[in-house]
Amino acid sequence: MARERIVIGLNGSDDAELLIRRAARILERTDGGELVAVHVRTTGGAAGESPQVLEAQRRLVNDLGGTYHTVSATDPARALLDYARKSSATHIVVGQSRRGPLAGVLAGLFAGGTVEARVVRGAGDVDVQVVPRVPPQRNAPRRRPDLGRTRVAIGFALAAALPALLQLLLAAFDHSVATAVLIQLAGAVAVALVGGLWPAVVGALWSSVLVNYFSTPPLGDLAISDPQDLLSLAVFVGVSVAVAGVVDGSARRSKEAARAQAEAATLGDLALGASRSEDTLDGILAEALDVFGATGAGVYSSREGTAQGSVPTSGPSGVRGADGRIWSLVAAAGDTAGWEHGVTGLPGSTGLPGSTAEPVDANTRLVLFGREVPAVESRLLGAFAVHVKAQLERRQLAVSRREVLRLAEGNSMRTAILRAVSHDLRTPLAGIKLAAGGLLQRTVTYTPAEERELLETIDECTDRLDQLVGNLLDMSRITADSVRPLLGPVRWSEVVAPALRGLPDGTVRVELPANMPTVEADPVLLDRVIANIVENAVKYAPGSGITITGASDGMGAATLDGYPSGELRIIDHGAGVPAGKVLEMFQPFQRLHDRPQATGVGLGLAVADGFVRAMGGTLTAQETPGGGLTMVIRLALSTGSPGARHAAGQPRQEAI
Repeated sequence: MARERIVIGLNGSDDAELLIRRAARILERTDGGELVAVHVRTTGGAAGESPQVLEAQRRLVNDLGGTYHTVSATDPARALLDYARKSSATHIVVGQSRRGPLAGVLAGLFAGGTVEARVVRGAGDVDVQVVPRVPPQRNAPRRRPDLGRTRVAIGFALAAALPALLQLLLAAFDHSVATAVLIQLAGAVAVALVGGLWPAVVGALWSSVLVNYFSTPPLGDLAISDPQDLLSLAVFVGVSVAVAGVVDGSARRSKEAARAQAEAATLGDLALGASRSEDTLDGILAEALDVFGATGAGVYSSREGTAQGSVPTSGPSGVRGADGRIWSLVAAAGDTAGWEHGVTGLPGSTGLPGSTAEPVDANTRLVLFGREVPAVESRLLGAFAVHVKAQLERRQLAVSRREVLRLAEGNSMRTAILRAVSHDLRTPLAGIKLAAGGLLQRTVTYTPAEERELLETIDECTDRLDQLVGNLLDMSRITADSVRPLLGPVRWSEVVAPALRGLPDGTVRVELPANMPTVEADPVLLDRVIANIVENAVKYAPGSGITITGASDGMGAATLDGYPSGELRIIDHGAGVPAGKVLEMFQPFQRLHDRPQATGVGLGLAVADGFVRAMGGTLTAQETPGGGLTMVIRLALSTGSPGARHAAGQPRQEAI
C-alpha cells in the first residue's frame, strides 16, 4: 500500500499551527506517511510575514517529523497544486479564506474564485480538506509607509505656491476653462509626486478656487454662471484627487520596496548565521530547487590547469575552459546531467541552455539548471550564494579539524612506537655494552678469535641498532606525512646493487632485463624500499632462493593515474602469507607467525609501503607460483626530465 503524503498549504499567517496539527491528526489515522508543509510566498503577502512566526511553524513541522519548504509564486493555488503533483501527494490541507462576502464575489469574478476553491477544482484525484480559520483579531490598522516629514512639508509648500504660479502663467494669454483645468491638473500631479496624497488634495482644492476666481465667468467672482463650468471644476477636483492617490500609492510602494530590499538583506545575514550551525550545503541546494523552480542545482569550484588553445574541453574530472581553469562539481541536488558540456556563466564554457550561474567567489559558482533566473530574482539568488560560501567555509573548517586529528594520531603513533621498541632498543645496546666491556677488562685475556668474535658482536649489534633507529625515524616521518621525495629518472639496476650491499654472495639472484626503462623515483628512498623487502624475504624465507626481476619490457600490466608504469618483482619461495594476512603485513609492528622480537619490530614493510606511496607508486603482495611471496613495486615511467610527470599536473614534492 502506498504511503500517505500530506501537503499543507501555508501563506505565512499566524494561524498556520491549526492547519499543521490538523494534517498531523489525519496522518496519525493512517499506517504512516510523510508530512510536507509548503509555504507559498506571494509578492503581496511577503511584506506582512513575521520571521518569528515562520520559524515557529518550521520548528513545529520538524518536531512532528515533517519537512518544511518555501515556494515563491504569484498564483498560490497553481503553485500549491504543482508542488503537490510533483511530490505525489495524496492529501492537500488548506485554510479557508478570510475574505469578506464582497471580496469573495470579486475574487470569483476576476480570479476564478478563492484560493481554496481553485485548489479543490484543480486537485483531481488528490483529496483536499479545507479547514475553517479562526476569525482574525481586530488589530490596529496597518500603518502606511511614511514618505518622510521633509517631503510632506515640501509638498504642502508646493500645494500653496504652485497653483498660484500656474494661474499667473495662465493670465499671460487668453485661455478657456478647460485649458486652466488641465494645467492645474498637471500641477496637482507634481505635488502628489513630491508630498503624497494630502498635499495633492489641498493643492487641488486651492487650484479649483483659483480657476473659479480667475478663469471662470464671471471673472473676479467666486460665483459660477455656467453649470458646465461647475461640472468642469467638480471633475477637475475628482480627477486630481484620484490621480494624486494613484501617484501617492506608487511612490509609497516604491519606498516600501526599497525598505523590503534592505530587510531581505538583513534576513539573509541572519540566515547565514543559522546556516553555519544547522544547514548543510546539500540542504541549501535542495532549498534552491524549491524557491527558484529549478530541476537541479550545483556548486562548482575551479583550479588552475594547463589547457592550451581557446576551445573548452570536458572530462570526468571537470570542465576545462579556455582560460586554463578546470571547473569541478563540489555538491549537487536534483538533476544536473549534462553539466560536463559546459554551464552558462563559467568562464571559458560553451554554455548549457536553461542554466544560471551566480558567483560565490572568484573560484566558485552556484549554478541552477532548468531555469534562467530573471533579473528581479538575482538578489535572492545572491543570498543563496552567500549561504553556499558559508557552508564551504564550514567544510574547510572540518578539513582543518581532520588535519588536527591526524596530527594527534601521528603523535599517538610516535608514542606507541617508542613504547613498543623500548626492549628492542635495549637489546643491541646491551650487546654492544657487554662486548665492549669485556674487551676493556684488563684482568681477562682473550685469544685473537675471541676478540674478533666480540668485535663482530659489536659490529652486528651496531648495524642492527642503526637499522632499527632508521626504521623508527622513517615510520615517524611517514606517519607525520613529512616524506618529501626528490623525484627524477632512475634505472632499476642503479638502485638494486646498492640495496643488496651487506648480503652474502648468492643470497639474492638478480635477473633484470637489459632494456628496462627508467622510472620516476627518489633513488635514496627506492634503495631503502628494496633493502627492506629483501631483508624481510631473507628473514622469513631463508635458503628458499630469492630472485629480483622485472617484466620482459620493463612495464607493468596496469597504469598509475593514467601513466604507464614500470615493475620490479622480488620473489621468494618460502611459506608465503595467508590471504587474510596480506593487508595486515603492511601495518606497523606486524610479525609473521609471531616471530620473536629478536627478528625485528615489524616496521620494514610498513616503511617500504610508505616510501613507495610517497613516490606515487604502489607496493603489492602476490602469491608466488609453487609457494612463496612475490612483492611487486610499481612506479610510473619517467619522461626523461626530473619531475616531468609532476609538471604535467601531479603535485611536486621537494626533498627535505
